[in-house]
Amino acid sequence: MTEPQPAATDPSSETIVPLGDSTVLIILGSGVDPRLAARAQSIAAAIALRRIETPAIGRAVPAHASVLVPFDPLALDLDAIIGFARDAITATAGVGADPAADEDPAMFVEVPVRYGGPDGPDLDEVADRLGLFPADIVELHAGVLHRVLFLGFAPGFAYLDGLPTALTLPRRATPRERVPAGSVAIAGEQTGIYPRSMPGGWHLIGRTDATLFDPTRPEPAVLTPGAFVRFVPAPDR
Repeated sequence: MTEPQPAATDPSSETIVPLGDSTVLIILGSGVDPRLAARAQSIAAAIALRRIETPAIGRAVPAHASVLVPFDPLALDLDAIIGFARDAITATAGVGADPAADEDPAMFVEVPVRYGGPDGPDLDEVADRLGLFPADIVELHAGVLHRVLFLGFAPGFAYLDGLPTALTLPRRATPRERVPAGSVAIAGEQTGIYPRSMPGGWHLIGRTDATLFDPTRPEPAVLTPGAFVRFVPAPDR
């Protein structure tokens, strides 16, 4: 398992890159941008439709600014899969151009968070490093609308965009061997919520009791790409 890496913002043009003999990568950019994430989701959906008639295409995997497309090299050649990828890019050209137009009121999630103390052991250190008070960190973090870019690293781990610039901070120099489930953490330009207990190197500023990922539910993940998230400070237990 690889620790999640906060990405840097540096958009670039679309490219299709072969990876080995059975996968291509559609690169939409190299930055964290909700428009790119929305585009990646749409391209993956377009490829999923194509799989109905061309089962040699594997299940596309969207990320924050790319889409991984596996295929069966015994049934499809590289030129064919690149052609399918280009068709998907063309078909979704307008997606994400205006993020506000894609907002769905049903895709807003409020997450109650207990900030600081044993639930957010890094809050005071984060405040000190950024030259702020702990209350400032809470106000800034809870005062903006975050958006789910994509899920990765571990089942149900959502990468959220929208972190205020004043809270930008590199990952911890020494990762923790175990981060409690529900921990709300920041690193780089993003917020993440650990869906279960696992290793992690992001700064823990709070914790939620909400179960955001349950594999026994019909829809395991509460946070899905494109959803908007607002963190609500909750009283201590």
